[in-house]
Amino acid sequence: MPDPADRLTALRDEEQQRAAALRAELADVLESASSTTGDDEHDPEGATIGLERAQAQALLDSATAQLEEIDGALARVADGTYGTCIRCGRPIGAERLDARPAAPLCITCAATPPR
Repeated sequence: MPDPADRLTALRDEEQQRAAALRAELADVLESASSTTGDDEHDPEGATIGLERAQAQALLDSATAQLEEIDGALARVADGTYGTCIRCGRPIGAERLDARPAAPLCITCAATPPR
């Protein structure tokens, strides 16, 4: 099994690149919005600038959340608690960590809402 820190660092690098691309896309959308007449609500060609902005922002928010999750996993690697559920303290299954290397919860806790 590869070193979790190496895998998480590689994932973090990928996610940072994704976030940078999304920031650039959002900036382009905002620039487009400032250079239009403002009446994109009736554009027969497709989505409104507002919709494009909302979609780009949602994707950027997701990338930011993913980066935070990866940073949390890297902190758990550093303090020796990686692979242990942060809620119940039981081990997180290898299959789950393979699928979601930054997962902070075991599958049982992930499927159960917090109390």
